[in-house]
Amino acid sequence: MDYETASERTNSIRKFYKSIFIFALFAVLIIPDDIFGEKIIHLSLFDRYTILAIWAFIILVKAAKLFLFDSEWENNMIEKELRKDKRTIKY
Repeated sequence: MDYETASERTNSIRKFYKSIFIFALFAVLIIPDDIFGEKIIHLSLFDRYTILAIWAFIILVKAAKLFLFDSEWENNMIEKELRKDKRTIKY
């Protein structure tokens, strides 16, 4: 892994953690207001819980992309396919 790739990955991880922090901050500000105010959670199509759920799903997708399907994983799969292709080609 060269410096540029490592720098990009570090920047992506930093942005990911920043988005988690902002999400958590909004969740902490939004959720207790409803729970302690009415003592019941009402769900509708575009209420704050739906927005938080969509936002959490987006963060999960980003996490999967960043930590599970990162560029190193992609490079390993490409190398694996190239090795497999070399074994099947007979000269």
